[in-house]
Amino acid sequence: MNKLWTTEFISMGGCNFLVFMSQYIMIAALPIFIMDDLQGGELEAGMAMTFFQIGTVACRPLAGKLIDSVNKRTLMLVATLCFGLIMLGFNYFQTLTGIYGLRLLHGVIFAIATTAAAAMAAMVLPAERKGEGIGYFALTTNLAMVVGPLLGLVIIGSWGAEMFFPFMVMLALFTLVVANHRRLPDAVILPAKKQRHGISVSDFIERRSVAMSSIGGLVFFAYGGVLTFIPLYAKSLGLQQETSMFFAVFATVIVLTRPIVGKIFDTKGPDYTIYPGFLCFALGMIIFGQISTMLGLLVSAAILGIGFGALSPAFQTLAIQSAPMERSGVATATYFWSLDICVGLAAGLLGIVAAGYGYTFMYSVVCTGVIAAAAVCYFVWNKYQQGYIVMMHKTCE
Repeated sequence: MNKLWTTEFISMGGCNFLVFMSQYIMIAALPIFIMDDLQGGELEAGMAMTFFQIGTVACRPLAGKLIDSVNKRTLMLVATLCFGLIMLGFNYFQTLTGIYGLRLLHGVIFAIATTAAAAMAAMVLPAERKGEGIGYFALTTNLAMVVGPLLGLVIIGSWGAEMFFPFMVMLALFTLVVANHRRLPDAVILPAKKQRHGISVSDFIERRSVAMSSIGGLVFFAYGGVLTFIPLYAKSLGLQQETSMFFAVFATVIVLTRPIVGKIFDTKGPDYTIYPGFLCFALGMIIFGQISTMLGLLVSAAILGIGFGALSPAFQTLAIQSAPMERSGVATATYFWSLDICVGLAAGLLGIVAAGYGYTFMYSVVCTGVIAAAAVCYFVWNKYQQGYIVMMHKTCE
């Protein structure tokens, strides 16, 4: 049985899409609410994102341990219920202190819900189609990235906070239904048998997934430069109105190439998608750093979409496959934790580079250099793994 589009897989993908979309809606709309309704400045608006990141980064390793230790169905139900309560809280605690506290809790629940959804989605996929399936699952994040900001800006701009926060409650209720309406198999939801007592680093970080998670983190560091600074970069070029078109093209290309990339990954192996992915991602970043017209912006979006669409699900798949199934939760958490940290670092470090040397240098030299470094790391790790396998084979003989 190698069916990909099971009800369980669709349910977890839908949950992931809705939870990620809530975050991207908040990223776009919450700063406007803070500045217009609470008379905050840019610092106060930015702090809302900071508190969210603190909650996510702090909780992500704990989420992996939690997912592998308890009944995943119960955990998902509790997480989505808490998600609804947090969204409801935004309707009543409309002060800066209240917003910051809720965003901190939002980050915690976001880490648990998205890690659980990804781990369970990977576990219900047939082994021979895991690369293709995780690629489709990753696509739900990419789509949320495009739909979320547009939806948030439309709602807060057209109807204000009076409609925005009730809408978020409705979104949370829909997420609760989507994530919990289907009974997942016991093999997926039941925790693994405890092998030992006590606490160690391995309870929170899956060492076998660290290499692929770290290289995937470098990919997201480079992408973080695009995600974080494209509004300012586009504005400096007089292309701020075309920013939404950039993400639309970016997401469309990922959607169109996903079936092909996923099947190549599963039939030919990861090298056949990862190396071309690195090449396209680096080329797209160089072009992106040199653009001056709308056509250049959209061409770079398409090439970046091909590269990122190949790399992101590939490293997520490799990180999860590096560990046994009963460690899927910790492996998934390790991967996402690396992404959280690297995107956060990108916002700070690349901001310093952009301020000192400009966006062209940041994208064409620094971000492209990070992509090249990630490709070299993957190559070296690949050679090491192949050598290790040959050595073990000779030892067994």
